[in-house]
Amino acid sequence: MSSERPWLAHYPAGVPAEIDLNEFASITDVFDSALKAYRSRTAFINMGKGISYDQLDRLSRDFAGYLLGELKLKKGDRVAVMMPNCLQYPIAVFGILRAGLVVVNVNPMYTARELKHQLSDAGASALLVLDNFGNVASEVLAQMPQVKAITTGLGDMLGFPKSMLVNFVLRYVKKMVPDYDIAGAVRFKDTLTLGRMHTLPEIRNAPEDLAFLQYTGGTTGVSKGAMLTHRNLVANMQQASAWVKSNVHPGEELIVTALPLYHIFALTANCLVFLKLGSTNLLITNPRDMPGFIKEIKDSGFTAITGVNTLFNGLLNTPGFDTVDFSKLRLTLGGGMAVQRAVADKWKQATGSTLAEAYGLTETSPAVCINPLDLREYNGSIGMPVPSTDVCIKSEEGAILATGEIGELCVKGPQVMKGYWQRPEETAKVMDADGWLHTGDMAKMDEQGYFYIVDRKKDMILVSGFNVYPNEVEDVIAMMPGVLEVAAIGVPDDKSGEAVKVFIVKKDPGLTADQVKAFCQDNLTGYKRPKFIEFRNELPKSNVGKILRKELRDPPKTA
Repeated sequence: MSSERPWLAHYPAGVPAEIDLNEFASITDVFDSALKAYRSRTAFINMGKGISYDQLDRLSRDFAGYLLGELKLKKGDRVAVMMPNCLQYPIAVFGILRAGLVVVNVNPMYTARELKHQLSDAGASALLVLDNFGNVASEVLAQMPQVKAITTGLGDMLGFPKSMLVNFVLRYVKKMVPDYDIAGAVRFKDTLTLGRMHTLPEIRNAPEDLAFLQYTGGTTGVSKGAMLTHRNLVANMQQASAWVKSNVHPGEELIVTALPLYHIFALTANCLVFLKLGSTNLLITNPRDMPGFIKEIKDSGFTAITGVNTLFNGLLNTPGFDTVDFSKLRLTLGGGMAVQRAVADKWKQATGSTLAEAYGLTETSPAVCINPLDLREYNGSIGMPVPSTDVCIKSEEGAILATGEIGELCVKGPQVMKGYWQRPEETAKVMDADGWLHTGDMAKMDEQGYFYIVDRKKDMILVSGFNVYPNEVEDVIAMMPGVLEVAAIGVPDDKSGEAVKVFIVKKDPGLTADQVKAFCQDNLTGYKRPKFIEFRNELPKSNVGKILRKELRDPPKTA
């Protein structure tokens, strides 16, 4: 199949079969190119404060100067960043990369145990942490004195007097900044002053140099660091920008970045790809505050937005969404979890923009497949492989399956990770001898080369010998007007081995289990229908809003 690439015959106009892997050697080369072309343009906006590409250049250079000149870090050393979307994030990340160092993104919601594992596993030399999470960091760093600490307040880069006001309100009014003490910690703004005194040496990042240690969520065990090289990320930037180029205008885009930049989706799709295009990233620090989110984007004139299904669904169900200006919106990209047809249809109706589903993994930097952006409506697929990418469907025995057959989705391409950091055995489990990355996702391909995710291999439910895919059950139930969110899992059953159980968050308080069962009777064959229905006030979600079926499957822990 890899030699045939049936999707190429159906590629959007102007999208090449292959990308130029040699145009840029590193992310920093792309960054330098963007600086030359868009120096005066605004690069990032957060809480009403913008910084230009020129300012990003100077500030990231200052931070790089601090890391090399004051901390004496050496090429390849790892620096951890633990913060939500704010102006400090891009300044720090581009500073780390310009210094020839490796970024270790850390979920700010991590517990002390999780943070300690990641810092220790990565061998981090330094940690940049937001004050809001300083108490967790202080507990860990007290046991790891070799890790240098840099701290910052959310308002620090917003300019006087707004910086002082924001930090005061967060600490003393909203009580969101617990007291903490980290011995020897340096403030982020002080690092910029100190770094300015050092001349930044000429540092060349090679294509195979590590750029990011991007840790997987650890839902299947201990969290592992995917080694993403400059070549991996640059390849994916080239692949994605080639795909979207007919829908974007370089130097004119404003993309809403609500997913956290420490997550691979927003990191590549928003921060890196749209930086290459000279765009402005509108950073949303707390997307869970939906009314505040809508207020920030209402009159922004945004042209693009990325998100996960729950984020789009949340916006659609928040009062005031219908007052947002969608007149310039040209690109809506959904990923991270399955996009539900009901949500995609409502999004198109409300905004006029087709919600194009994409698919990727941390291990693939992340984009593997994207739908054509000129689709008139949601088609249920994850699209076609991006340029320079091979995708196939394999059986349990490793044979490549024919069109229409369901098996495991496997990927080859320049965006595929180098492997898992210091875990050759784990790498060998997902990378086969032929160079295919096994994704763990069950999928199929149609004649035109469109791929369809059926479900996660481990989430599949076996009812009396029949495969039931939670995505399908969820997609059907989500079409009910009274349903806000739904998740399906398999539970043990004496008669059928497993049975389908669904968890529902109501939109209509009057919704009953009998109504759900009646709806499923009309729309699902017998063995796919939920035997058990549980209503909840909310569903467990990851840091990017992905519903965590694992937490629904696991029995509640007792004290």
